[in-house]
Amino acid sequence: MDQAKRLKLGAIFFTVFWVGGMLWWSGEHHPAYIILLAVCGTIGGYLWYLAMSWMFQHVHRPLNGDQAGGRETR
Repeated sequence: MDQAKRLKLGAIFFTVFWVGGMLWWSGEHHPAYIILLAVCGTIGGYLWYLAMSWMFQHVHRPLNGDQAGGRETR
């Protein structure tokens, strides 16, 4: 499984459990509240996906011999 697919599944997992947790914690089950939480959870999941993809592209660097500390090794 490639990294993009794992990030998408992680965002879906985050969204579902965040919405479920907020519904369980609040105890309110009005339709408007459920819709509001679903929209907020979807936005949160999308922002989580963007943040994690940015982090893996810019912060996470492979640790191999070619880029050891930014110096060339011969």
